Amino acid sequence: MRVFLAGGSGVIGRPLIPQLAAAGHEVWATTRTPAKLEDLRALGAVPVLLDALDGEAVRAAVRESRPEAIIHQLTALPPVYDPTKPSFFEATGRLRTEGTRHLVEAGTEAGVRRFVFQSISFMHKLAGPAVLDEDAPLDEASPATAQTVAGERLILDAGGVVLRHAQLYGPGTYFAADGDFGKRARRRMLPVLGDGGGVFSFLHVEDAAAAAVAALAGGSGAYNIADDEPAPAREWIPVFCDAVGAPRPLHIPFWLGRLVAGSLVANAMANFRGSANARAKAELGWAPSRPSWRSGFYELSSPAR
Repeated sequence: MRVFLAGGSGVIGRPLIPQLAAAGHEVWATTRTPAKLEDLRALGAVPVLLDALDGEAVRAAVRESRPEAIIHQLTALPPVYDPTKPSFFEATGRLRTEGTRHLVEAGTEAGVRRFVFQSISFMHKLAGPAVLDEDAPLDEASPATAQTVAGERLILDAGGVVLRHAQLYGPGTYFAADGDFGKRARRRMLPVLGDGGGVFSFLHVEDAAAAAVAALAGGSGAYNIADDEPAPAREWIPVFCDAVGAPRPLHIPFWLGRLVAGSLVANAMANFRGSANARAKAELGWAPSRPSWRSGFYELSSPAR
């Protein structure tokens, strides 16, 4: 089918284009950056220069491309991970609300049959079992979560599919060797706080892309897209540090971590929940090619290794 990929030059969009092309789809992919247009063409897409916050421009691009499906992979996160700053999620939040509304409205007018939306799996209330499925209650207290949930509802109301990604690793992510967490690890600034009991789920960007391809063919509702091994921080942090050529992580008391990193980050390290992926496997026919971060992290190249 003909696919309109919003966010083709992003960390998921780049591996997604060749996967879509290999599956026989014709891809029109967007970027806000003129210099990236030729990169999209080289990956196998028809490049589209587009600001997704411009509703009229979105309508015009969708009319021209005449897609049967729209995949929303738009983000605008800064290179330094700091969710304590109010501005950290502002641009991405607008893309997940205003941008999503523009895509749904334009797609509906154009007769699009399928919408696929990039969401996150780690926005549940920090309560209950260590690993949560898609039915666990969401925490809409933070603006970032509220905006993501609002985007999900727009897609679900249009009959689309929501893919809730776990913590992404791979090229261009915070968990790349040259990403923010890789740099912090080599400066010994990625410690284990307290008992490191917060449970995290991870996902390679190529597996995130594969889930979007699978969602074009079937499924409905929201799906956690994660690897097979949710793990506490005390387990994954040392492995990540070793994989990116960093020294062993420090272990510091929870109270000190909260003082230095802030309550948001400290509480996540202590209380995060992992994401169950059984529904995506059963209903989308998707499975991660990297079943565990334990080996997946070692694909990350490091200048220090």
